[in-house]
Amino acid sequence: MRKHRARLLPLAALTLAAFGGCSGVATSPVEAGLRPQPTLQSPFDRSLTLQGVTFRVASANSGSINQLEITPSGLEVDNSPVVREIDGTVSGAEAADLNADGSPELYVYVTSAGSGSYGSLVAYSANRRKSLSEIQLAPITDDAKASDGYMGHDEFAVVGNTLVRRFPIYRAGDTNAAPSGGTRQLHYKLSPGEASWVLRLDRMTDNG
Repeated sequence: MRKHRARLLPLAALTLAAFGGCSGVATSPVEAGLRPQPTLQSPFDRSLTLQGVTFRVASANSGSINQLEITPSGLEVDNSPVVREIDGTVSGAEAADLNADGSPELYVYVTSAGSGSYGSLVAYSANRRKSLSEIQLAPITDDAKASDGYMGHDEFAVVGNTLVRRFPIYRAGDTNAAPSGGTRQLHYKLSPGEASWVLRLDRMTDNG
């Protein structure tokens, strides 16, 4: 994998901009991170274009369980739609090239129903701009340190060449509406796995 050569803005500034929301037609990860998120429970239908590949992301967002449809175009071999059930509603989507290999990825952010608003990720890589393959992200609960104090309310954003997940930290006795432990950011890098691409935790930062 080639190292990312692009000149990046300072992480703190990019993180602040990215977590302002993200969706819409994007030609770079930074642009995608600056676009506002739609209101939850509104139908989500956006097209995102990067490096000559377009991803149309659509979900009715009509209840706690929805159908997500991803339709690529511009791939050389297979542009078949991907249709899958999601637990929650689509709250945002970004096209990016985290590993700087010239082939884009799609990151779709899902928020579950209920007071916890637990976040999850649906992601695909356009392998050599030929077809889509799924990107894996292990459940946060698989990492005891990263999930310590976790009770949902996740936000995702592409920041430079990483995917960042941010959430409030809950201490013992905190109510769902009043976390008191500050916030945690998990920074993931895209890496090759045994059978697919994998987002691996690169670093973790706590604030507050």
